[in-house]
Amino acid sequence: MEILFLIFGIIGGLLGGMGMGGGTLLIPLLSVGLSVGQKSAQLINLITFIPMSVLALILHIKNGYVVRERLGWIILPATLSAVLGAYLASSVDVGLLKTAFGIFLIVLGIIYFLMQILSKKGKKQC
Repeated sequence: MEILFLIFGIIGGLLGGMGMGGGTLLIPLLSVGLSVGQKSAQLINLITFIPMSVLALILHIKNGYVVRERLGWIILPATLSAVLGAYLASSVDVGLLKTAFGIFLIVLGIIYFLMQILSKKGKKQC
């Protein structure tokens, strides 16, 4: 079972390092694939996010991908929203949390799918 934690950590780290939201995949892998409780999976995701994000940020700054002038516009609302999200996650029933996260993933998948279809149609018309 430890090997699955290692594999899932690598997958989450690769996606997180690319800025693609490794936790979006890591949480379902842990909760469904390894029967880790929803809140524990979220905690593991948050703990692993800290070193991943620091290292990814250093590399992205080094490669010139970070627009420093715009960081404040993202950091402040994201920090405030994170506090609200943490409060909600700790006070919401686990079943509701699982359902809400599942719906979020489904909606995200549909949006991504539709964006891919629309971008291909736009390229064919050129």
